Amino acid sequence: MIEFKNVFKAYKGNEVISDVSFEIKTGEFVVIIGASGCGKTTTLKMINRLIDPTAGQILIDGEDISKKDLIKMRRKMGYVIQQTGLFPHMSIKDNIEIIPKVEKYEKADIRKKTYELMEMVGLDCDEFLDRYPAELSGGQQQRVGVARAFATDPDVILMDEPLSALDPITRIGLQNELVELQRKLKKTIVFVTHDMDEAIKIADRICIMDKGHIVQYDTPENILKHPANEFVSEFVGRKRIWASPQFIKARDIMEEDIITANSSLSLFKGMEIMRSVKDDALMIVESKTGKLQGVLYAQSIPFDLDRALPIAQAMETDYFSAHPDETILQVLKAVMKNDIPSVPVIDEEDKLLGVITKSTLITTLSQQYMKEEV
Repeated sequence: MIEFKNVFKAYKGNEVISDVSFEIKTGEFVVIIGASGCGKTTTLKMINRLIDPTAGQILIDGEDISKKDLIKMRRKMGYVIQQTGLFPHMSIKDNIEIIPKVEKYEKADIRKKTYELMEMVGLDCDEFLDRYPAELSGGQQQRVGVARAFATDPDVILMDEPLSALDPITRIGLQNELVELQRKLKKTIVFVTHDMDEAIKIADRICIMDKGHIVQYDTPENILKHPANEFVSEFVGRKRIWASPQFIKARDIMEEDIITANSSLSLFKGMEIMRSVKDDALMIVESKTGKLQGVLYAQSIPFDLDRALPIAQAMETDYFSAHPDETILQVLKAVMKNDIPSVPVIDEEDKLLGVITKSTLITTLSQQYMKEEV
């Protein structure tokens, strides 16, 4: 775990980092983001002491980094920068192996690890190991930079805008690969960017900075749904959540004020309830437990069925339902595929939590096209 405790950094009396305190959990992918000059790169560089704080403490696994051997500490951290930082006079092989050789790893282990790392970043060993950085494209160089950062199997990887100089297609590909690498390896990664789309895509948590302060530190989902203040709203973009619809969940859009009925009620009364509330579906719930027993769809009631029969005779027990954590895309797909007017939202115990109707979906989806208030 990396912990900042009341950290300040000043240059000639000018504070660039002011009373920063936050924690990065072990195995977490944290993105630090903000406008130019907000202090994000300074914050990153303080983790490996390329910059020392003016005041406060930075701890790694409970140990103050100011008391650690600087060289040993840095060699146990991976570091990737925008310009890759590859040594131009060294082959790709030598670039990757430089720290393991300094640390006097066994030659056989170094060779094995180099081949594993090249495979990990999608570069063919026979084709690339003997080349020099200038003979590689920008994307290939950055892959080598990532491989080198993992060469000593460090617990912490620091990345300072490593993808910002790449073309969009290469950048997207490397973003996907980073996410997959993190899923497999579970390293603690601290990544600086100025691109909010990138942050949302790759981060477990996002740290938004402004003028040396942390203004919000939370999951991408919570930042999109619940920005801490006006600055975060403007910085993130009020409609940006529509670019990440996987964060819009059934629980966010469901109607909780639900008209329900008991299965013993007559079909006639059930139909009257639907007519009175202008709805095409009625949720049939067990009164004591709140569990959903079935759904009465107006369109599915046989025309010649005796209206005096209990609802239980006409309700559908094989119905589509949504879990509260399912995305709006999953719900929309089910509504369109099954041509149903309403989707009940139920928990693991079949308790009815809410309902999503077609009109709910239309209203929600139309918000992305509505003009923002002036």
